[in-house]
Amino acid sequence: MNKKKLMLLAIGLAILIASLGVASCYILSVGNKDKIRVACVGDSITGGTEYPADLWNLLGANYMVGNFGASGSTASLDSWTPYMNESAFQDAKEFKPDIVIIMLGTNDANPLITPNNGSFVEGYEKLVAEFQSLSTKPQIYLVKPPPVFTHGTGPNAEYFVSTLIPRIEQVANRTNLPIIDVYSALVNNADFFPDGVHPNGEGAKLIANEIYKAVTLQNPP
Repeated sequence: MNKKKLMLLAIGLAILIASLGVASCYILSVGNKDKIRVACVGDSITGGTEYPADLWNLLGANYMVGNFGASGSTASLDSWTPYMNESAFQDAKEFKPDIVIIMLGTNDANPLITPNNGSFVEGYEKLVAEFQSLSTKPQIYLVKPPPVFTHGTGPNAEYFVSTLIPRIEQVANRTNLPIIDVYSALVNNADFFPDGVHPNGEGAKLIANEIYKAVTLQNPP
C-alpha cells in the first residue's frame, strides 16, 4: 500500500473515531438532560453524610442527585460562613437543578459561627430567590434539619428549637414553598447522632427517606 493510500486510510479512521466520539458525547449529554436533577444544598449534615447518595438510590435512574453541602455554612448573612459565600453555592446553580433541597439552620444556632443571627430570614429568602431565578425554575423544598442533641459547645439545642425551626417555617410561608420535616422524623433517635449533631448511616437513611417521600409526591419516578 503506497503512502497516499495510507494517508487517506489514516484520515478516514481519524474522521470515524472523531464522529464516534461526538456521537458518544451527544448520547451522554442527551441522557443527562433527560434526568431530573436534584441539588442537595446545606451544611455538613448534607456534605458530610450519605443522605444525598441514599436519596439517589431511592429515586433511581431517572434522577441525578448532586451533593452541594458546605461544612459550617449558614443561611444567615452575618455569620462567619454564609452559604451564599461558599463555592458550593455557585456549583449548585451551575448544576441547573430541577429540584433544590435546602437544609440549613443548624450552624445558625451556633453562637461561635453566628454570634448575632439577625439576618436568618432575610438570608434564607435571598438564597431561595437565587435558585428561583435559575432558567430551570426548580421546585424548591425547605427542610427542618434534624434535632441537636448536644448541650456543649456548638449549636444551641434550645435556641435551635425555639427560634430557628419557627423561622424556617416563616420562610416557607413567606415564599409559599413546601417544607420537609426531618426534625420530627428524628427527634426520638438521639442514638443516630454520635456527636449530637451529625447523623450516622441510619440517620442519613431516615433523612433521605423523608425527602424521597416529599419529592416523589410531586414527581413520581
